Amino acid sequence: MSNPFSGRLQPAAGRVGDLPRPGAHGRLGGSSAPAVAVILTLILFAIAAAAVVALIMLVRRLRRRRAVREILDAADALEDRLRTARDEIEAVAGDQPEDPVQDALREMLRQRLWLRDHGNAASLDDLQEVRSGIDNARERIERQLDRIEEARAPQT
Repeated sequence: MSNPFSGRLQPAAGRVGDLPRPGAHGRLGGSSAPAVAVILTLILFAIAAAAVVALIMLVRRLRRRRAVREILDAADALEDRLRTARDEIEAVAGDQPEDPVQDALREMLRQRLWLRDHGNAASLDDLQEVRSGIDNARERIERQLDRIEEARAPQT
């Protein structure tokens, strides 16, 4: 007697090619190389995007630091100039009850305190505005010193 199940173990004629190859992956025995390439490409794009974002943040942080440093340098220069101006004004006019230099020094202190308290959160526009205020004050004091120098010059 023959075994009724023996025929089921044999592949049908012409269907040997339908069997997956040994080591093949994915549906229908296809290669997964294109899927891996897509995943790697997406990972590379994500890394590149993260690098661009990190670079932008770094540039902004460096701009802010530079702006704060420039403000502090300008404030230091103005304070030095104000002290010189005070000496020159006192030499010409003596002690006066109204002291514009002292007022300017107080304003510089106010600017420094604002920068200490709000500088980290301030926008670059705010920092530029502070810098412009310092530059304007320096220009005003220079004009006043020029007038003092003109007044001291001998009249001919």
